[in-house]
Amino acid sequence: MLLLDLPDFPRYRLRMQPESKSPDADKASAAGSGPASSHGPSLMHVWDTFQTWWHTEASGTVDQAAVIAKRRAECALTARYLLMVSMSAGIAILGLLLSSPAVVIGAMLLSPLMDPIMGVGFSLAIGDYKWLRQSAKSLAIGTGFAIMFCAVVVFMSPLQNVTSEIAARTRPNLFDLLVAIFSAIAGAYAMIRGREGTIVGVAIATALMPPLAVVGFGLATFNWTVFSGALLLFVTNLTAIALTATAMARAYGFSSSLSERGSQLQSVGMVVALVVLAVPLGLSLQTIAWETQAQRVIRDEISTVFEGKAEDVDPKVEFSTGAVQVSATVYTNELFDRAEVEGNAARQLESRLGRPVSVTILQIQSADAREAELAQLGESRQREAESLETAGVIAERLALLAGVPTDQVTVDRDNRRAMVRARPLDGANLAAYAELERRIDATEPAWDIRFEPPPLALPSIGFQEVTTDVGVSDTMTSEGRKALALVEWAQRRKGLPILLSGPTEAVEDVRKALADDGVAASTETSGSGYGTVRVEWDMEQ
Repeated sequence: MLLLDLPDFPRYRLRMQPESKSPDADKASAAGSGPASSHGPSLMHVWDTFQTWWHTEASGTVDQAAVIAKRRAECALTARYLLMVSMSAGIAILGLLLSSPAVVIGAMLLSPLMDPIMGVGFSLAIGDYKWLRQSAKSLAIGTGFAIMFCAVVVFMSPLQNVTSEIAARTRPNLFDLLVAIFSAIAGAYAMIRGREGTIVGVAIATALMPPLAVVGFGLATFNWTVFSGALLLFVTNLTAIALTATAMARAYGFSSSLSERGSQLQSVGMVVALVVLAVPLGLSLQTIAWETQAQRVIRDEISTVFEGKAEDVDPKVEFSTGAVQVSATVYTNELFDRAEVEGNAARQLESRLGRPVSVTILQIQSADAREAELAQLGESRQREAESLETAGVIAERLALLAGVPTDQVTVDRDNRRAMVRARPLDGANLAAYAELERRIDATEPAWDIRFEPPPLALPSIGFQEVTTDVGVSDTMTSEGRKALALVEWAQRRKGLPILLSGPTEAVEDVRKALADDGVAASTETSGSGYGTVRVEWDMEQ
């Protein structure tokens, strides 16, 4: 007897052929059984052992009724389903228009389209055509709703360019089909075995919503190349996921109402559908591979015609049904005759690629470009050093005048702004701090200097009677106007609320003057007319 030890397998006993008891029997055994029987159990025994393990340890432990009930519930056409479809579609199309991969990934995670697609796969496996119709209906309505929603967003958007994120979903190939199949295997396994956390990775890998968003983009912009390519990618993902889910459900032994012949026809249909998809996708992969190789050949051949003097070649290639359009920028130590190098490059590329090639080359003498770049870099470094030195000087001066350490001075060199919060100085009032700021600011006109004073007392604002041709009126005194300007400066630096108190008309005039300059103030009035207006910090607010 031999024990076959397989990972997570129970130890099943495999019966081997009895040993021969005589040389003649050994020879007969060797002649009849061949090498396989002399080295271990036959493949049939291994297969039987695997089937026994699968039915008892894998498929036999699945609660099929619970899995089907949960999958069926997730396929219902509900308001929540349509809401999540619309939100996912909106996020996807905005991420594509902004060319933001992070936003597009967020749309993949929100998309609920995986549920009805898995429902189609499971319903095919068990032959439940009522469930199949329900899943197909939810999928069709969700798909159409997403496409139209994205088309409306694109139609109303000022951004309608084909970004790199959009272009990446217009040329599906065989690898996309394989990604969908592998992801569907993982997704179906997670749903059958209750590993729901795996679905997050499956949603990102298969990317159902972004292709639909690109379909909506193509519809809104009447770009049928984008429309058809993205639609093929979505159909590829949909078909691969549904059929793989069907295969996984059948592998796990989900009970089916199909006859044996019906199951066989279904298997043949699944293979045919995948082959029909694989053929154009394989051709697309072949074309992409050829274009990638062609770009490498183009770069090499253009470098060759410059006789090794090209330091850098930057080709832009457009592949069309006719000629290959090549537009290259070449950085070279020596300028060549343009017509000659373009003609030589076109002839060599046509020979290598076997297609007509049109070549346009822009030559840039790299020595001049390097000198200009070095000069620009030197100027930039010089400006940076000067800015750093100036910032240090300003920080030291502000720290000295404010009575604080240098590290308490905030310096923004990019925006040329410096700010410090001053300590109270003996005998200094608000006017003194404002004058300090003015003087430093005058010496550094390219910088914005902010000197924040302590919360000292604010000055009062006086009024006087003035006789004019039209009569007598009340207006601020010259000292009052200076006080008003000082109050505005202090409020902007401190950011604290202020309170005005005094005669009604005088308080209102001061409030309006402050409001005109963007400073808000609360008021308290006592009596009418004009007089001195007291200004205080309103600490109660």
